Amino acid sequence: MFLFRQPTMPTPDRALPGRPTPIVTPGAHFVTGRPLAGPFPEGSREALFALGCFWGAEKDFWEVPGVWVTAVGYAGGFTPNPTYEEACSGRTGHAETVRVIYDPQKVSYEELLRVFWEHHDPTQGMRQGNDSGTQYRSAIYTFGEDQQQAAEASRSMYAERLRAEGFGEITTEIKPAPDFYFAEDYHQQYLAKNPNGYCPDHSTGVSCPVGVGVNAGDQAPAGAETGRLPSSVGRA
Repeated sequence: MFLFRQPTMPTPDRALPGRPTPIVTPGAHFVTGRPLAGPFPEGSREALFALGCFWGAEKDFWEVPGVWVTAVGYAGGFTPNPTYEEACSGRTGHAETVRVIYDPQKVSYEELLRVFWEHHDPTQGMRQGNDSGTQYRSAIYTFGEDQQQAAEASRSMYAERLRAEGFGEITTEIKPAPDFYFAEDYHQQYLAKNPNGYCPDHSTGVSCPVGVGVNAGDQAPAGAETGRLPSSVGRA
């Protein structure tokens, strides 16, 4: 019998060295024309999600009312400023990640969590369907304690829903946001540029109730805790 062998994360000492400078200068969102790297409107919030191939995952979020701009990139690994080929080699430890800048007055973090849970299978470990590799793992990278608590609460409640439908345990990692590295331009808004592009659906079909966690609408403005965003954040 064929048994699927889960990919494993590299150790920091065996990860690719990467490079000190970014591989890309972020431009404008292909759909909305808004700047991928800011400046962002006053009061904007940031969220980071990994749920398999970031092409389809990004579209799931840019279509949500209240989301100001999205971008794809690499996060959660060890290699600074990786390329797509390096991330796919399994030797950087990064996950394909969607960065979401949103207006908390128009969409709650809990609603974004619902989109996250309902658009992939969070029980598969280092894969989504036939897409296998560390870059396809499920992850929520949080900004502040409010997001952390909301994410953990949503995981607990959604796990009950999945178990009731016969699914295994959730493997999603939830941890404070690491560095986010923008992916190459051709990956940004890929499905808008390539409407018939690769977009597998690995959702479980199990709904996630809105309001599953604590109110995370009052977390600090985008980038305020990490200092990774431009100083002009909130001055669009």
